[in-house]
Amino acid sequence: MDNKFSSAIHTLVLIAESDKPLTSEDIAGSVGTNASYIRKILGLLKKKDIIESHRGVSGFSLKPRSEDLTLLKIYQAVNETERPSLFDLHQNPNDKCIVGRHIKPVLTGLFAEMEDAFAHALANKTLADCTAGIRKRSESES
Repeated sequence: MDNKFSSAIHTLVLIAESDKPLTSEDIAGSVGTNASYIRKILGLLKKKDIIESHRGVSGFSLKPRSEDLTLLKIYQAVNETERPSLFDLHQNPNDKCIVGRHIKPVLTGLFAEMEDAFAHALANKTLADCTAGIRKRSESES
């Protein structure tokens, strides 16, 4: 798994909470990456109707309310998949070995259960939950 998901959440919290339009350069400075990577993420989010930009105005705005934007929708947008995939199976197990012959179907079932649980957990958390967590941690620093 790469860091597109966490970078997208970071980006969306910034967009949702900013009182001014943010550019990809502004966002990249906070995320700690380059602006071209952020533009790639922004493109994926825009394609899934999560953010919008306006002609003649720099910056982006969040389309759904933070409370309505699930982490699952964000995950699906940046990974360009409907179903979360956490695990890959190794290729070419030896069919002459009892373990090799049965490992793929066994792991496929187990991995599917875990990925379903992950998708369920993501569907029950929102961008607003992330923002609330940031606020709480920020307040405890003060």
